[in-house]
Amino acid sequence: MRVTVLGAGVAGLTAAEELALLGVSVTVLERGDRLGALACSWSAGGMLAPWCERESADEAVLRDGRTALDWWPEAVDGVTQAGTLVVAPARDHAELARFARRTEAFETVDAEAIAALEPDLAGRFRSGLFFPREAHLDPRAALAGLAARLVALGGEIRYGVAATADEAEGDAVVDARGFAAREAVPDLRGVRGEMLVVRTTEIAFARPVRLLHPRIPFYVVPRGDGVFMLGATMLESAERRGPVVRSVADLLNAAFALHPAFGEAEILETRADVRPAFPDNLPRVESRGRVTYVNGLYRHGFLLSPTCARAVAEAVLGQTGSGHEADRERRRA
Repeated sequence: MRVTVLGAGVAGLTAAEELALLGVSVTVLERGDRLGALACSWSAGGMLAPWCERESADEAVLRDGRTALDWWPEAVDGVTQAGTLVVAPARDHAELARFARRTEAFETVDAEAIAALEPDLAGRFRSGLFFPREAHLDPRAALAGLAARLVALGGEIRYGVAATADEAEGDAVVDARGFAAREAVPDLRGVRGEMLVVRTTEIAFARPVRLLHPRIPFYVVPRGDGVFMLGATMLESAERRGPVVRSVADLLNAAFALHPAFGEAEILETRADVRPAFPDNLPRVESRGRVTYVNGLYRHGFLLSPTCARAVAEAVLGQTGSGHEADRERRRA
């Protein structure tokens, strides 16, 4: 069976991986001239944090997101399972209590435990929440790993090809173009996100740290070698342009509140992109004829793409998942 996948973002590459593991001949067509050039997942935080995300998301995000904790370590190298630390300034202690009420699978930690988890935060926060089962990865390295894995499984990626589902060849087509597919996917809207990448030798974190604030949800994700990703803003806008001054200022102020050393960090990159989302902020996998659409991953691309990818494989092959497990495990090995 020959399948064409449109889009080499996280939705397209995870779907391509699942199909290739099941013996399908897969060709990915990507309109960008290189991996990540036009993919919003290139700007992602890469947090595999289903319990933390449940604070502001549907129960389905927790249920389906847990799959990612097993899927990603099997698919790529570089997944770190060190948990997530959530803290708040003393004046925003009510935010910490609210977060706790809406989540589960955490440990309440005091100042001493926070210092043990992240020594550079010693003396800065009196209490927090630790989610030990969560993980994180570098999205760019993960996408590159998936692309290499696909080629090793016999698949192909063609860059600089802006095809639609009607134009694509193959026995079946998977449309994973994100917001670029809005003409074919009803109800899709754009949610703009902005991020910064900074470098400092004065701070070292072992895990993502979330700083709660009533107005600015903020997180820091370590990338190694003193590099950190700072995010994330959410604006109801489909406008693709660079980050705006207010958003950059908010992110930098939040980083400074987490640790003053961020005030001296070197800014390596600023980036903004448009996340595809449906009104309920949950992804959809829908088949129409020979085309299967996967879209609307919103801010949960790396968290929910494995579950969506398996749903895509089932839709394309028209069989139950249990019948594919042996093929998938054999080819993955």
